[in-house]
Amino acid sequence: MNLFQKLFSGKNKNILSIYFTAGFPELNDTNVVLKALEKYGADMIEIGMPYSDPLADGPVIQNSDMRALKNGMTIKLLFDQLKSINEKINVPLILMGYLNPVLQYGFEKFCIDARATGISGIILPDLPITEFENDYQEILIQNNLDFIFLITPETSEERIRKIDDISRAFIYAVSSSSITGRDQDMSAQKAYFDRIKNMNLKNKVLIGFGIKDHETFTAASKYASGAIIGTAYIKAIENGDNIDKETQRFLNSILQSPTVE
Repeated sequence: MNLFQKLFSGKNKNILSIYFTAGFPELNDTNVVLKALEKYGADMIEIGMPYSDPLADGPVIQNSDMRALKNGMTIKLLFDQLKSINEKINVPLILMGYLNPVLQYGFEKFCIDARATGISGIILPDLPITEFENDYQEILIQNNLDFIFLITPETSEERIRKIDDISRAFIYAVSSSSITGRDQDMSAQKAYFDRIKNMNLKNKVLIGFGIKDHETFTAASKYASGAIIGTAYIKAIENGDNIDKETQRFLNSILQSPTVE
């Protein structure tokens, strides 16, 4: 049983995944963030591999990428950082980024090093399904890595079912066809979420983009198994004064109902 299976067998709803950029706010903060996220309640963690041209991301994540790259973050350095912590983290870790830097690193070497440092899954939004099946799927399987695909409100039923058929972890449902960090009205996407739910997919679905607080997390979790938060968390730690306390405060605000005075 891998870490995804272990998580999903014990938890069906309100699964919380948090995204952060490796090497941000400071170069050596990666492991500090990982430990704090697990400690305060994240069910899985997405580690962003900074890239100079993150087309799907809004200004907050773009700025974190630029800052991490300026700090000196690379894929190799990220793997070096993860070597010292992977056995101490017991939640699924996902590497999220873009295909070009991974190809420059070497796809097979990337997968071997990812698995050796405790990574459970990979997200590369710009990797087409056909290329995935023809060129990369077998390498991922050989290294026990699950690949996570994104779907949007415009994704056809045929494509969603294809993704569901070739996926082994979960499906990432983008709440709208926009960049990360945009405010989203979950109720406005009810038809989209209901369509996915009524398809009775074999994989769990997590909703991302625009999830930023307890209200939006709760709303997304009504339609899916949980949600993914990135921009709001990066904002919470960007000053880097005390990542542990800032992470605790942020996750408490997501997981607990606000107190009404």
